[in-house]
Amino acid sequence: MSALVDLGVPPDWLQDQLNKLTLSGEYNIELSAEKKMGIAGTKARVHAKDQHDHRHHSTIVSLLQKANLEPGVERRALAMFHAIAVAEAKIHDIDIEAVHFHEVGAIDSIIDITAAAIAIEYFQPDHILCSAVEVGSGYVDCAHGRFPVPAPATQELLSGIPCTYGTVTGESTTPTGAAIVAVNVTEFLPKGAFSPEKIGYGIGHKDFEIPNVFRVALGEYQPITTGTSSATEKHVKIEANIDDMTPEAFEPLAEALFQAGAVDIYFTPIVMKKGRPAQMVSALCAEHLQSKVSAALLNHSSTIGLRTFPFDKTVLEREALTLTTTLGEVRVKRVVQPNGQTRWKSEHDDVQALALKAGIDYPSAKRLIDFEIGTQID
Repeated sequence: MSALVDLGVPPDWLQDQLNKLTLSGEYNIELSAEKKMGIAGTKARVHAKDQHDHRHHSTIVSLLQKANLEPGVERRALAMFHAIAVAEAKIHDIDIEAVHFHEVGAIDSIIDITAAAIAIEYFQPDHILCSAVEVGSGYVDCAHGRFPVPAPATQELLSGIPCTYGTVTGESTTPTGAAIVAVNVTEFLPKGAFSPEKIGYGIGHKDFEIPNVFRVALGEYQPITTGTSSATEKHVKIEANIDDMTPEAFEPLAEALFQAGAVDIYFTPIVMKKGRPAQMVSALCAEHLQSKVSAALLNHSSTIGLRTFPFDKTVLEREALTLTTTLGEVRVKRVVQPNGQTRWKSEHDDVQALALKAGIDYPSAKRLIDFEIGTQID
């Protein structure tokens, strides 16, 4: 929260959004400019007036759904709490409905997670990148006793995510932080070129051997491909057959899957047993996002099961360009074929937006834009 405020989220706007939770009488947020080992940034303190710190997962879900939050904010917040509930259910071998949050059910954790969802949505990022997650070392006291770092829920939430251990003494990643990272990050250990434009620092409360500071940067990211046969990351296809959902429900399902990290989604008409017409939903994603995309499919559809298939992904070498046309700037993707020849395609969303702005039909705008792009590229 403090890092994203330091990056540019207006504090008053953030508080207005949090007030939708109808919990304003139970806490207050204190934001201040502070330093940690010489690094200046913003520090956030959530002061709880209500010491009630035990809530069921269903209670928090109801709280969020009744808050009239922006759809993207609600989806992110629900996904984070769901991820924690799944982790706790697995650790304690119970159903998700029976999960009883302890520390995460406290008012400060609810505000932390919801504020993270609000602040992330404020920037509307296309990608969220993250380095390896440092978890710390030693022991931590939890509701169920004293455990080695990382706490069981933290380790479960970080399953499949690159972590480092022992850089600092103490717990440096909590279940709340692990949930925020696990649900929202789209690429760990990014190999592409990132150009930071603005940087924010969140000042932590603990003192470690190194600055307890969370740094976040906003900028442009250009993924790097390694050639015409790039398969550097494992991918999975997640499928489900659905025959009992209304057509209108498939669009929000697709949005939820993309939000969870799916890179492609498609629906295939099929005929199931007894002649029932149905749709086969297929979602493609990186292997480390499998659990998030699977959860989104189970949460936002009527299916009670799904199938998962690993596969290798071959991607042509590509280049992202932004070119100026008569109607405005347009993003262009250019790829190199195995035979060395190139081809390109203008970004549909840009063409559509420029057509609306110019007050002309889409086909005409597309022809004009592609002609002008061709004269620049060819």
